[in-house]
Amino acid sequence: GVGAMTWSPLACGIISGKYGNGVPESSRAALKCYQWLKEKIISEEGRKQQVKLKDLSPIAERLGCTLPQLAVAWCLRNEGVSSVLLGSSNPEQLIENLGAIQASAGGGGTPGEVLPKMTSHIVNEIDNILGNKPYSKKDYRS
Repeated sequence: GVGAMTWSPLACGIISGKYGNGVPESSRAALKCYQWLKEKIISEEGRKQQVKLKDLSPIAERLGCTLPQLAVAWCLRNEGVSSVLLGSSNPEQLIENLGAIQASAGGGGTPGEVLPKMTSHIVNEIDNILGNKPYSKKDYRS
């Protein structure tokens, strides 16, 4: 079979929540070479994405994880995905992202493994909030 490798599961940091109140001066989106990202964040579509993040927060809380961990686990739970490329600006972000798949050891700050908690019900709940699941009217397998 063929599996997809996803890139930027946190949507260039948007899912981290750091852009919920605009673009911080210390963020990547404030850099001149990332003007496209800043424009995306402050656009009408960007504001709609922030609302979706707020709607996803209760799911993350229920699962005992962060939004970035939820995003990584959601990507991995997709049946067509075999790999997720994680990006991070610092070791703390990498550790947080790995919390989606790695069980915490000794309560070291990582909420724990999220992937096993991603039931089909949870995935459907997320898909309904995002409203971006591809749909094919024709089943080409039959």
